[in-house]
Amino acid sequence: MRAWPVVPITCAFLLGSCGNETDRAAEIDALPHFAHQNGRHAFLVDGEPFLILGAQANNSSNYPAALDDVWPAIEQLHANTLEIPVAWEQTEPAEGQFDFSYVDELVRQARERSIRLILLWFATWKNTSPHYAPSWVKLNNERFPRIIREDGGIHYALSPHFQETLEADSRAFRELMRHLRDIDGDRQTVIAVQVENEPGVYGSVRDYSPTANTLFAGAVPDELIEALGARPGTWTEAFGEDADEFFHAWHTAKFIGAVAAAGREEYPLPMYANAALRDPVGYQDPMTYASGGPTWNVIEVYKVAAPVLSVLAPDVYSRDYRTAIAHFGRYNREDNPLMVVEIGNAAEFARFFFHVFGNNGVGFSPFGMDFTGYSNYPLGARVVNEQTIQPFAVLYEAFAPIARDWARISLEKRTWGVAKPDDNSVQTLALGRWQATVRYDQWQFGGSDWTWMQRDPSPNLERESGGAMIAELDEDEYLVFAQNARVEFALRDPTAADGVIFDRVEEGRFRAGEWVMDRVWNGDQTDYGLNFTARPRILRVKLATY
Repeated sequence: MRAWPVVPITCAFLLGSCGNETDRAAEIDALPHFAHQNGRHAFLVDGEPFLILGAQANNSSNYPAALDDVWPAIEQLHANTLEIPVAWEQTEPAEGQFDFSYVDELVRQARERSIRLILLWFATWKNTSPHYAPSWVKLNNERFPRIIREDGGIHYALSPHFQETLEADSRAFRELMRHLRDIDGDRQTVIAVQVENEPGVYGSVRDYSPTANTLFAGAVPDELIEALGARPGTWTEAFGEDADEFFHAWHTAKFIGAVAAAGREEYPLPMYANAALRDPVGYQDPMTYASGGPTWNVIEVYKVAAPVLSVLAPDVYSRDYRTAIAHFGRYNREDNPLMVVEIGNAAEFARFFFHVFGNNGVGFSPFGMDFTGYSNYPLGARVVNEQTIQPFAVLYEAFAPIARDWARISLEKRTWGVAKPDDNSVQTLALGRWQATVRYDQWQFGGSDWTWMQRDPSPNLERESGGAMIAELDEDEYLVFAQNARVEFALRDPTAADGVIFDRVEEGRFRAGEWVMDRVWNGDQTDYGLNFTARPRILRVKLATY
């Protein structure tokens, strides 16, 4: 069984507050948090870089009776982290009466299995709706107003503009975080919390209630004007045709940030918001996506309105290679770690593991990974079973022994990653004076120029998953993790030497931060590049010239 250190949390958290700001900062540093260095990121857990090899359970798996169908999937996946909801309706079914028995049982069972948790707070917004709010909230429009559409009709979503809603959500979240601090502050089974879920609104760009319209006619806050370099004035004067969406994003983000801040006052775990995505390249009518949520075009708005959020995270369900890669690029920023908290669980999504972690990503979590019998096809697989899990499990199991080492290297040095493209095209990575070429059309032996011998097409062409990750260890030395691909190295300037040779290629793993060699690759295993099969491998590669 895996285990993690017990981190002492003193009076600053367990008893409320004590000491000075320096003491509190030290206490916060002992908790999971994000580190940033030269535009790169790491998620620190137990004081060391950590990669979320995650899985998200289905929405209605957030009850003790369902956990028996969750853990077998998580264990078969070889995940180190489970993302799972905690619903406002189950923790505060009657106003002011809190029940955290599910949270207690969830934490207890996770500890038994040495699995970390990320809790998903489903409250005012879950996929933009109030379905997970308690009845005393979602059925009381007078006290907790819904959005008013432009035509005057009542919308399904709750408005972000009313203090009563914000205060009720914040109180409940504060109680949850206080309870979590009390039961888990010394262990940090829970390493992060998502605040709300895919906020925004479908079918209306913003709230058009009298309260919202009065705010919309007022001046844009100075801090947003300064951050975006906009013209001072009203929302329309500052942002023109984007005014309605930017206005709604600002107020939605302010609401989420206030809820998160209330919780962090009790227990300052990292918190984030996730996004239902819009077209990552071209224009999309905001009436057709979750307007006001943390979509890529309003990331700057969220960064100003809700600085308490450590990450804005994409939920990626596009099977198309180019679209998915574009989504990742929108959220992989110097001011925002790439943390894919939801991705489809069909086999072709597994390949994006290589792109995410090869490009300084900190987390990857396929959605719907439990055996409750539910499938969110067509977003994911048609059925969730052991065969569904296998494409992800083979990657998690092989990568787990070096995950923390990779996370450390990814913060300190350069890394690269590519996922198998839909057309199996050749990919080239510039590695300083070297370049790596990744191909999916080759067998393990021989070259594509062997026209004198009949051969069948490479099986890699039909395999749904594949890719390569490369990390810089030292000059001319790299760590390579790949599957269903051939990786070849060459000098970027071919005239710089007479020839290129592998000095040494070792298959192995890290143990306590030190490389342990299992065997040396040579001969057939290196004469035609480094050929990775359906079983992913970890190689330490030393390049040389002559």
